[in-house]
Amino acid sequence: MALGGSLFPLICFFLYGLLAARIEVVRPSLSMIMSVQRRRWVENAVHRDTPLDAILSGNLMSSVSFFASTTVLLILAMFAVFGQIDAVLNAVTIIQPDQIISRGDIERHLIIVLALFVLAFLSFTLSLRQFNHFCIMLGAADHTENPDPAEIRVITALNTLGARNFNQGIRAYYFAIGMVAWFISPIAAIGATIVIFASILYREFFSSARNLVAGLKEGPSK
Repeated sequence: MALGGSLFPLICFFLYGLLAARIEVVRPSLSMIMSVQRRRWVENAVHRDTPLDAILSGNLMSSVSFFASTTVLLILAMFAVFGQIDAVLNAVTIIQPDQIISRGDIERHLIIVLALFVLAFLSFTLSLRQFNHFCIMLGAADHTENPDPAEIRVITALNTLGARNFNQGIRAYYFAIGMVAWFISPIAAIGATIVIFASILYREFFSSARNLVAGLKEGPSK
């Protein structure tokens, strides 16, 4: 049970992407709908000669950079916890008096938590790199001529890829809540993960924000 509770959040982290892709076939997700708005942004940006788009791009990259830096600190903190295994084991034993938790269970769980945060860090840094490419491509676009549709498509795709990887990093944080719940009990970890999984699906496919954006018409580009 201890191993299952440790692995369940990590398995759901990977399973979410597969399930979401299947649901998107019949119902567009919030991310998919926002991709249309990202294209509108690029189509309008190539006709503007203002610092607005640089400011917007900078805000995106600042958010990603913040989470990437925070994740590094969490990874370092995880390594520090490995030096306090006995203290963690004593605390877990008090919290779960009916469960037999060994030092090996604690070490294994911490390794899985560490793996999840490493995946989050990789997602954030990849997102940062893709947003950086997006900024370069947007800045390289010729604002004095009719934009090349292929160039518009590539710039939009870079923005969408950056957002997708950023969202994946954020999801790792959500599922980390289930891993923290493991210290209460493996059942709590599984229960919390199921609630988080359902919550993320709801936000992506059935939330008020998704429905509001889905109700907008794309409209002509200026």
